[in-house]
Amino acid sequence: MSRRALRRLRGEQRGQEPLEPGALQFVLRDDDDAEEEGPKRGPGGRRPGGSGKEGVQVNNRFELINVEDLEDDPVVNGEKSDCVLTDAAVSGNKGKIQRGNPETKREGNVAKAAPLEQSNASGKLRKKKKKQKNKKNSTGEASESGMEDIDRILERIEDGSGLSRPGPPPLSSRKHVLYVEHRHLNPDTELKRYFGARAVLGEQRPRQRQRVYPKCTWLTTPKSTWPRYSKPGLSMRLLESKKGLSFFAFEHSEEYQQAQHKFLVAVESMEPNNIVVLLQTSPYHVDSLLQLSDACRFQEDQEMARDLIERALYSMECAFHPLFSLTSGTCRLDYRRPENRSFYLALYKQMSFLEKRGCPRTALEFCKLILSLEPDEDPLCMLLLVDHLALRARNYEYLIRLFQEWEAHRNLSQLPNFAFSVPLAYFLLSQQTDLPQHELSSAREKASLLIQQALTMFPGVLMPLLEYCSVRPDASVSNHRFFGPDAEISQPPALTQLVSLYLGRSHFLWKEPATMSWLEENVREVLQAVDAGDPAVEACENRRKMLYQRAPRNIHRHVILSEIREAVAALPPDVTTQSVMGFDPLPPLDTIYSYVRPERLSPVSHGNTVALFFRSLLPNYTVEVGWARLSFCAEWFKTVVCMQMSSVSTMLGSAGAGRQLPGAAGLLGPLPRTGLGRHVPLVFQSFMSSTGT
Repeated sequence: MSRRALRRLRGEQRGQEPLEPGALQFVLRDDDDAEEEGPKRGPGGRRPGGSGKEGVQVNNRFELINVEDLEDDPVVNGEKSDCVLTDAAVSGNKGKIQRGNPETKREGNVAKAAPLEQSNASGKLRKKKKKQKNKKNSTGEASESGMEDIDRILERIEDGSGLSRPGPPPLSSRKHVLYVEHRHLNPDTELKRYFGARAVLGEQRPRQRQRVYPKCTWLTTPKSTWPRYSKPGLSMRLLESKKGLSFFAFEHSEEYQQAQHKFLVAVESMEPNNIVVLLQTSPYHVDSLLQLSDACRFQEDQEMARDLIERALYSMECAFHPLFSLTSGTCRLDYRRPENRSFYLALYKQMSFLEKRGCPRTALEFCKLILSLEPDEDPLCMLLLVDHLALRARNYEYLIRLFQEWEAHRNLSQLPNFAFSVPLAYFLLSQQTDLPQHELSSAREKASLLIQQALTMFPGVLMPLLEYCSVRPDASVSNHRFFGPDAEISQPPALTQLVSLYLGRSHFLWKEPATMSWLEENVREVLQAVDAGDPAVEACENRRKMLYQRAPRNIHRHVILSEIREAVAALPPDVTTQSVMGFDPLPPLDTIYSYVRPERLSPVSHGNTVALFFRSLLPNYTVEVGWARLSFCAEWFKTVVCMQMSSVSTMLGSAGAGRQLPGAAGLLGPLPRTGLGRHVPLVFQSFMSSTGT
């Protein structure tokens, strides 16, 4: 039986055996059972004919775990370190070690050698630990001193610039101005702050266990009532990366392109049920979801309309490129590509629903996201909305920071909404009681200065604003030439459109009595400056006439999406006469097409004549037959017209119309595509279908 088995039977542990002469010396081996399989040791615990390796005198083998490091120490004067004690060292002999002598007297030195060995080894280990701790402390002190030096440098910079803020700046001010926070994209985060987590998530917790959707998303939360998600053929690819920006684009597969062509046919039919049929086969087709959402919203089914928008967002987020980031503010999507426009419009519609739902902080985050996708062009003109959402969310610091950083290169003060919202943000910030007194007075002075500049630049805003707020102005103000009726009439139409948009959206923010009193004080200051002949008044008037000649296309697109009646009524006629589709309002004139819709047979020749005539009156109707083909077949058309004279008389309601048509062969030449001339080919096509040719 082995020694290990004997120890287990006796209930003893290793190292508790009775000590015998030579039992304290052994050679370290890798295998614990080497004492059973290896050759027997000679006297003194050494192998016969060993290599001369000295033994180590210990009482417990586990103390030798770190002894190997100690044994590697260099030999000084022919001696090893103190942790390896031999019989000669214990007996005081410093000469050569006597090996293989079993008659050496060790009984009296065993008790002394063991504690000396343990104390020396433990002391050596303590010294090493102390050295390591000293190194860590030194590195920690060096890093702390380095941080202190950085803090001192930053303090000197702040002192030199004259900006003294109590405490470190908030974390949000260190990030990019268009940085989007994931937690603010979830409306439940804002609703929890208003009503508590129990009221918001009380009914949602058991449903989350049954969710079978493939991935978690930030823009929306998948619902169990949605169809099972399968890739609809929508994907995203990286176009290029330059100057720290990444340009992406959505792509449509061949299957998705077929669904897109069917969708366009369904839209032209002007029958929402056709879109419903398409969604049964392609439940995550984005444009169909957007168009059907508008139809549900017009029918006052807000819940279904919002659900369809969330499903469209989920479909597009599942197609994101791995490098596409919602929060960095460095990812770009070109609005000129039709595949990308769906994402813009879905985000805008979701933002509108969130604002109506009472979540302005979440809506502000969506607005920042849309603006970050193409901030230079700003295709949906989100700069006309971001100030309103920031004021509603009471995020005054963000609005002020955006104005300060972008005023130099974007001239935000030339927009009426920023010109009035920024001083209002300063004033509301000065009404808070948790700020130091000097900051409150500084904000109040800044607010007064900016609102006076805004009133001087846009005098036509004051009287409509007071009318919206149901405030009757003083006679000295309403009868003054600067703020009177002439101020609103004389401003350019483009400026009138911007003013109508701002007042229709944000007028209720000015209804507070304290705000009105502050506005009244500054109106009187402006009147005094006007009466004194301030040259800034004339300079602002010249600037108004020069800057606001015509509003760009993105502002018209924003007005259409906003659906504010006052702003829509101010749109120019060339915009109101165009056909506007909910899935793509006012597409850019320089659109980049990745694929073209295939040519198809015109449905004109397969319907009733009267029905097709009224169909051609629709703004989205286009004639499929080319003008060259019509001129080539002019004689043949004249023959058909003569044969169907009675049908023409019935359709046009004029008995003499048939005698004029044969002489109207010149209409088939260079006819304009506007007015009645664009319907002439339709009449001839109707006669072609009636004759069966």
